[in-house]
Amino acid sequence: MTRPTVLMPVPMHDVVVDGCEERFELLRLWEADDPDALLEQRGADVRGLAVGGHSHIDAALFDRLPKLEVVANFGVGYDSVDVGAATERGIVVTNTPGVLDDEVADTALGLLLMTVRELGRAERYLREGRWAAEGHYPLTDLTVTGRRVGILGLGRIGEAIAQRAEAFRMTIAGYHNRTRKDSPYRYYPSLLELARDVDTLVVVVPGNASTRHLVDAEVLRALGPDGVLVNIGRGTVVDETALVEALRTRTIRAAGLDVFEDEPNVPQELIDLDNTVLLPHVGSGSEPTRRAMAQLVVDNLESWFAEGRAHTPVNA
Repeated sequence: MTRPTVLMPVPMHDVVVDGCEERFELLRLWEADDPDALLEQRGADVRGLAVGGHSHIDAALFDRLPKLEVVANFGVGYDSVDVGAATERGIVVTNTPGVLDDEVADTALGLLLMTVRELGRAERYLREGRWAAEGHYPLTDLTVTGRRVGILGLGRIGEAIAQRAEAFRMTIAGYHNRTRKDSPYRYYPSLLELARDVDTLVVVVPGNASTRHLVDAEVLRALGPDGVLVNIGRGTVVDETALVEALRTRTIRAAGLDVFEDEPNVPQELIDLDNTVLLPHVGSGSEPTRRAMAQLVVDNLESWFAEGRAHTPVNA
């Protein structure tokens, strides 16, 4: 029996590459001397796409793959895939939720602790020899206990963050989603209203046209001078220009960011500020979690070709 042909545009985790090699005919587009020629010659054979990283998967590519059935995306976010164009063509798109929830939630809490207690700056103070030369690191103005947290995007990861925050004796004031969900936390139909009622806003929503710059200058002003912003979702959700100004003028107190609008390019203005904690998009970045994500990519493809269904579809 002929094995299904799967196209991989860019290198992916070894678990994905090896798993696809074992089960399917794998076309490694990035290794082709002439990628356009490969697509011209073999595009009509491709039934599956395995994608990750910053691959941009759009209608133009779909049109070159007339028999494409499924796009298996590595990551819970799938903003690099034109899901609308896929849906129009009857192509199923999958992602890798669930297996990374705890890792990302842990990173969010670590980022919040670092930001509020200035732990990164304190470590640099020690490494630079300033503790011995200048004395104790200055007391931090803020503390974690008692902070009122609002969550923008109460999905599985948002709920895991909320549970961790409560364990640190923070209060979950509420959440803002497009729609209300069954949750013990208060639902805010307005993000602006939520921002007014909290001093800590944690962003967990995915990046797409509807969420672009949801956190703008007005929301930051509402968060207030003791406000802390943590973004573990997508960089495009926050207006970075407005954020830089809010941090510079102390309209809000501090920000902890794991994601940025134009990764891996981080604005120098953010880097230069002393009230930011910046991480290089490491939310799910442990080997055990990435292996689990990679395996789910393979499992989605295998399930689709064997049974006509995917484990974690986003448009079906």
